[in-house]
Amino acid sequence: MKYSRVFINSLAYELAPTVISSNELESRLAPLYKKLHIPMGQLAALTGIQERRWWPENHRLSDGAIQAAKKSMAETGIDIDDIGAVVYTGVCRDQHEPATACRIASVLGVNSSTAIYDISNACLGVLSGILDIANRIELGQIKAGLVVSCESARHIVNLTIDNMLQNPTIQNFAQSLATLTGGSGATAVLLTDGSFQLNNNCQHQLLGASHLSAPEYYDLCQWGVRKVGVKLQQEFMRTNAVPLLREGVKLAYETWQHFLQKRGWLVEDVDKVICHQVGSSNQKQVLSALQIPESKEFPTFAYLGNMGTVSLPITAAIANEQGFLKKGDNVSFLGIGSGLNCMMLGLKW
Repeated sequence: MKYSRVFINSLAYELAPTVISSNELESRLAPLYKKLHIPMGQLAALTGIQERRWWPENHRLSDGAIQAAKKSMAETGIDIDDIGAVVYTGVCRDQHEPATACRIASVLGVNSSTAIYDISNACLGVLSGILDIANRIELGQIKAGLVVSCESARHIVNLTIDNMLQNPTIQNFAQSLATLTGGSGATAVLLTDGSFQLNNNCQHQLLGASHLSAPEYYDLCQWGVRKVGVKLQQEFMRTNAVPLLREGVKLAYETWQHFLQKRGWLVEDVDKVICHQVGSSNQKQVLSALQIPESKEFPTFAYLGNMGTVSLPITAAIANEQGFLKKGDNVSFLGIGSGLNCMMLGLKW
């Protein structure tokens, strides 16, 4: 995929307000740790995550996305009537139907010709939304579009801790560990064809993207509902972390080679990378396999955890705010998600 007239003009975000430390989660798991002889501090030691953020109880997902979208609109000054599509891309949604994007679009006040829909692609949702909007812009169908998302980890982490205490086995601990890394946040990404005079003078050109998949590993990480009784279902999340990391790194390497070849870049041509934020082990193995120095990557997982679809765009926004991403940099967004799917975007910052 190559693009000649697509720009990211805003990466707005909203962080959830409640800070939850790994020590706090482990204190709730004390009976399990005692039974299995697990020393306190293992959650942070194994993942590199010291804390994450959660929304308040009963927080409405679309509200987080609306807050981020309003920030994007305010900082750019774009007219809502110029938005040709609003796409919600979170794993978490307000409900099955209608699309969560519908309420967001309604509150923002889009016109009747705006395309409004949801996209689901595990942790790659926002990247999928970016490419979907980019394709519409490149084809001349629209001039601007918003990708929005909001993720919430509170409910699934609480359910997982309850399950771990009810089933205190080392296997259950291993399959539940990844869930405990979950953080919460919201993002809004504005893309345009570059023809607007915007207040923030921000134009990061999208140059191209590569996508490869390995769907035979669809069952290594699952988040859904299962039957636990007559007319009774319960939400669950399970991750087979060792093969997921092994196959994910392999797919990342293959996608990286494809990405570099299609862009005509060498590894040395990539100035900065922003990765989906999972944890320290994933970070080290992916960067090592792709031969990318850690100095070129901007991590946020230690204090934000894994925020699913919003992890990468929020990390990019913070990296930009702190001056890590500089004008003229060749920047790669690197995403690996359950499925398995891998997506890599190239931008001129």
